[in-house]
Parts: sequence; structure tokens; C-alpha cells
Amino acid sequence: MESFTNLAAWKEGMKLVKEVYRLTGKFPKEEVYGLTSQMRRSSSSVLANFAEGFSRTSTPDKAYKYTIARGECSETKAFLLIAIELGFLEPEEAKVPIELTDHVGRLLSGLISRYTASQPQP
Repeated sequence: MESFTNLAAWKEGMKLVKEVYRLTGKFPKEEVYGLTSQMRRSSSSVLANFAEGFSRTSTPDKAYKYTIARGECSETKAFLLIAIELGFLEPEEAKVPIELTDHVGRLLSGLISRYTASQPQP
């Protein structure tokens, strides 16, 4: 069995987590339990749900967990956009992590399609 850590979705997701942690380290200290925490949790949840989906044995379970991971990816993007609007990030410094959310989301969409297409239709 191939490890989930060898897959592109994991590798790109890890880049996203690192970017989020780097950027949120610059946020105001009063945000540590607010936006900082939310952004770190959502980006980490992308990887956690991806790993869990990889380990599931049924195709519906895999597709479900990958769908959750994709939702967490979108949530992370929303938090990045909020951070820009609140002045915690400049648009240019959020460019790479926003692009990563889009890229990881597309990778997850491919996995979701793969596992939903393989399900028998009623």
C-alpha cells in the first residue's frame, strides 16, 4: 500500500499548512484564539481528512472524507481572504497560500470524482 504522504494532495497540502502557520505567526496576539487558531485548524484539517480518507476501505467513505478535506480547503481560503480584508495580510503575501488552496482543492476534486464515479448507481 502506497503511503498517503507520497501523494501530490498531501505534499501540496503540507505546503499550505506551512504557509498558513508562517503567515499567522505575524497576526496580532489578540487573534491567537480567533482567526489564527481557525486558519491553523482548517489547514491542518485538510491533511487530517485526506489521510483518513486514504485509509478508508470503501469508496463512499473515501469520497466523503476527501469532500470534507476539500471543504476545509475552501474554509482556509475564506479565512485568508478575511485576513486580507481585516488588514492582517497584504494581498501579495496571501497569493501563494490562496493559489495552494485552489490547487489542493482541484487535486481533492479529482480524488472525489474518482471515488464517486466508481460507485454503482442505483
